[in-house]
Amino acid sequence: MGKRLYAVIGLGRFGGSICKELSREGMEVLAIDNDEEKVNEYKEVASHAVIADSTDEIALKDLGFRNIDHVIVAIGDNVHASILTTLIVKELGIPTITVKAQNDYHEKVLNKIGADEIVHPERDMGRRIAHSIISSNILDYLELSDEHSVVEVKAGDRMDGETLIDLDIRARFGCNVVAIKRGKEINVSPMAHDVIQKGDIIIVIGSDKDIHRFEKVLVIED
Repeated sequence: MGKRLYAVIGLGRFGGSICKELSREGMEVLAIDNDEEKVNEYKEVASHAVIADSTDEIALKDLGFRNIDHVIVAIGDNVHASILTTLIVKELGIPTITVKAQNDYHEKVLNKIGADEIVHPERDMGRRIAHSIISSNILDYLELSDEHSVVEVKAGDRMDGETLIDLDIRARFGCNVVAIKRGKEINVSPMAHDVIQKGDIIIVIGSDKDIHRFEKVLVIED
């Protein structure tokens, strides 16, 4: 399977944060805004950064939008442009569409026109949402500081049936598993011989750099 392609439309605080984090995680990102200054800011960040009007269907087709796997519509205060853009990318057959909603009315309209995920982001939520976009196995992401975070992930095939000592997460990645949740049971401070099953919720703490390596090897599945 080839690398998934993402497009971020709207490079304000939220869209810019998502674009930076997806790019940092090694994803292929097309960044779009109608503001030349913002686009220039992201030319060195995203795989491609272009000036375009996202309400122009022909312009999006010319940019190869039919090949995009996931579009994030992060348009700022222009609700009309957000709705029209969402409609266009939906009609282009984009598999997954995440849209930033301004208010409850906006959310209702987005639901009706088929947005897959609607978010009401605060300033600092871009990184968290980017991680959940990258993999459905990444359930939550909480920043503790500029360089350290806690991540909640769902165990997939790569961890199924392995003990913590087999996975050797601390030695290999520098992260610590602080809890394992299975159903309603929570195992706090799990032991080295505890076996992980597919579907378990694993809570890991570490530096962002170490968590990124852990996610790449054991969590993100094609």
